[in-house]
Amino acid sequence: MAEARPARIWIMRGTFVGLSLLVMFYHLLPLDMMPPRYAGPDLLVALCFAWALRRPDYVPALSVAGVMLLADILFQRPPGLWAALVLLATEFLKSRDRRDRESTFAMEWIAVATVLLAITIAYRLVLGLLIVPSGTSFLALMRYAVTVLCYPLVVIVSQYLLGVRRMAPGDFDHAGRSL
Repeated sequence: MAEARPARIWIMRGTFVGLSLLVMFYHLLPLDMMPPRYAGPDLLVALCFAWALRRPDYVPALSVAGVMLLADILFQRPPGLWAALVLLATEFLKSRDRRDRESTFAMEWIAVATVLLAITIAYRLVLGLLIVPSGTSFLALMRYAVTVLCYPLVVIVSQYLLGVRRMAPGDFDHAGRSL
């Protein structure tokens, strides 16, 4: 059983990167030629946050940074800004994970909504300071709200279809260290 544990971690890390690439591919498909009337959820951020809170060992900082930087480049955002903010937010949520393992899902959802609001405001402020056109604030607010509403669905899919469950307080890694 101890030999399967590191292999499972690497498989799930690859699954995270693969799911992220699948989400990016779907966003780049030309499914509708008219501009959308509403902003959709940021599934990459929801996926990063859900997996970081459930299993921090499945989403190392390097893979989060790489995935989000690739998303910045493909979605034609200022390269590195959103990636850095999401990386900081993910690492902040990982650091809170140990003491929040026994909290309810509602508290987790509020923490994710708060952190997402903070990085969304920081992103808009930096773009405003650098005089980069960033669209209307209403679209940013809509994307934030839809992402927060979509977060429970991402958690359900991650937990029941992919097996990314929250670690229990007494869980140990393959070497016997407390997680």
